[in-house]
Amino acid sequence: MDQLGKCEANYVALTPLTFLKRASSVYANRTSIIYENTRFTWRQTYERCCRLASSLLSLNILKNDVISVLAPNVPAMYEMHFAVPMAGAVLNTINTRLDAKNVATILRHSEAKVFFVDYQYVPLAREALRLLMVDSQQNQTSQSPSAAPESFIPLVIVIDDVDSPKGVRLGELEYEQLIHMGNPRFVPTEIQDEWNPISLNYTSGTTSEPKGVVYSHRGAYLSTLSLILGWEMGSEPVYLWSLPMFHCNGWTFTWGVAARGGTNVCLRNTTAYDIYRNIASHKVTHMCCAPIVFNILIEAKPHERREFTSTVQVLTGGAPPPASLLEKMELLRFHVTHGYGLTEATGPALVCEWQAKWNNLPRDSQAKLKARQGISVLTLADVDVKNMKTMTSVPHDGKTMGEIVLRGSSIMKGYLKDPETTSKAFKNGWFITGDVGVIHPDGYLEIKDRSKDIIISGGENISSVELESVLYRHPRVLEAAVVAMSHPRWGESPCAFLAVRENEVGRKDDVKEADIIAFCRKNLPHFMVPKKVEFLPELPKTSTGKIQKFQLRALAKAFQITGTKEVPQHHEDQVLALSRL
Repeated sequence: MDQLGKCEANYVALTPLTFLKRASSVYANRTSIIYENTRFTWRQTYERCCRLASSLLSLNILKNDVISVLAPNVPAMYEMHFAVPMAGAVLNTINTRLDAKNVATILRHSEAKVFFVDYQYVPLAREALRLLMVDSQQNQTSQSPSAAPESFIPLVIVIDDVDSPKGVRLGELEYEQLIHMGNPRFVPTEIQDEWNPISLNYTSGTTSEPKGVVYSHRGAYLSTLSLILGWEMGSEPVYLWSLPMFHCNGWTFTWGVAARGGTNVCLRNTTAYDIYRNIASHKVTHMCCAPIVFNILIEAKPHERREFTSTVQVLTGGAPPPASLLEKMELLRFHVTHGYGLTEATGPALVCEWQAKWNNLPRDSQAKLKARQGISVLTLADVDVKNMKTMTSVPHDGKTMGEIVLRGSSIMKGYLKDPETTSKAFKNGWFITGDVGVIHPDGYLEIKDRSKDIIISGGENISSVELESVLYRHPRVLEAAVVAMSHPRWGESPCAFLAVRENEVGRKDDVKEADIIAFCRKNLPHFMVPKKVEFLPELPKTSTGKIQKFQLRALAKAFQITGTKEVPQHHEDQVLALSRL
């Protein structure tokens, strides 16, 4: 048997690009994309992707060049998940919620050659490009006088609204122009090595040293297959894009919907009205979202709602959803499956796979089971919870905590330009997640804490260390620590604890919560701004001077968010009484 080898007939590199080619052939006349009044079939989508890929090559895009895009869930964003790698390039989708400084940081770090910008984000992109130009000029002056500043600036292409053009420009080229100019009979660049990069996703664009996570064609292909199998997504799904495609390439469903010959219902704005309207109009069967979207749907006003008769399958991740929230969603005809993932694992790595015997349990017990993170997707070779000092597995008792570790083909290639951090992430044959959890007797995993102090707010990861570094820049802040605080809408939100310096007359009480929040709004993306600021005489510390965050977490539990006001929990009755006046 050793004499039997690989050949072109029995070995083909794994890539999700094959899903689109297949869809264009076997599902040619099925609707691939719905966006307001715009419709495309799979044959048309494949042709448009071929045109765009050929146009990119005409712009001198080379193998593994990075192409960045700043856009909502519109048809162009979907098409680029195929067209960019069809040209041999690497797709970098940028979080639209970041500020200009962070966008500029990503463009600089990724060395993007082309920057696609949706018309809605032209002001943000313009400011990011200005910052990039200033930085390039400074580098030219201080480091490389012979280099032209323009060499660091990507070619900018605006994406106008395909359904309702706005005529916004930020350069000479426009997306539909490239589609029109391209060759519909273009033969996509053949993927010779499945380990080649397909996309670049940033875990956080809010630091001077962002972590750029690189996915391979192989990892993207296998992760896509495991998710459509694990979620039991049948053929011809109608998928609503309520999850940003910039989140781990839409948890790989950008490629997965093509694999199932489904329909992508694109959504520019994630509002209750737009979600309900599209579900009812297009008979949506599947959608993904962070738990924040649950609140949007549950709290929708009567005029925002639409009646629909079939159940919508929902895959959720991010902050663990409260059991009560899951119950309310079920009553609205949304069947929720809970997952756990991270950018480095190509999206969801665990899914709370439902067991038939649980159907007989009370509704509140079912909701508690659904809130667990579950079992590994098929792509993973193994998942475990380990004592990181001994690397031994914790007992399956639902109580003993350890660090969650993963191993499998869906794990990232590594961090771009950061071999040291990549090496630290891979230890003894495992990817170290930094999340703390337990394993229940039935083998299902549940997260208990985050060892890296990451706050998950509305599906966005917020580093407490990064937020603290900004707080320390305030001239009156002496000590700062940020922990997660429960929030009914966002799941979690940042709660900042501060000790401040005295002013010139020896007072501290002149620094107000509103002052700190206003300062943060000037220096951070709005989703990172603390929802609560608490002042203490000094922060609790260990004997070595380290701030004891576990004490602050306990204090943060004494607060709850009601509307736009932060109030201590023990004042709940007073607040309720006031609300009735």
